[in-house]
Amino acid sequence: MTDIPKGLKYSRDHEWVRSTGNGKVRVGLTAFAQRQLGDVVFVELPESGAALDAGEPVGTVESVKAVSEVYTPVSGTIAAVNESLNDSPELINEEPYDQGWIVDVTLSAPKQLDDLLTAAQYGDYIKAESDG
Repeated sequence: MTDIPKGLKYSRDHEWVRSTGNGKVRVGLTAFAQRQLGDVVFVELPESGAALDAGEPVGTVESVKAVSEVYTPVSGTIAAVNESLNDSPELINEEPYDQGWIVDVTLSAPKQLDDLLTAAQYGDYIKAESDG
């Protein structure tokens, strides 16, 4: 699959994680997830400073098809939210790995990154899920 950037980590809930240095990561929805959702029309973002455990909902994404929760694949504190999504939720569809990011997280358990999937593993995962 060509739309799975290498160098990122991926969750089975279809979020990507990019290290931004200094113990922080950026989190967003994968291209696969946004295609499944369809056109995103609204995003509910968390509060900066909120502490979350891996697997907890970090917000919701509403599309023309459904409302879906977004889960944080890592534990930590919300360092920043992508305020651009308030006015332009379609960025998740148009640029899922760039301007469509959702939150920055200051990690409380950096070793959790080791539990996430590589690009190749994520590609195999979504292929198996699609074939299933």
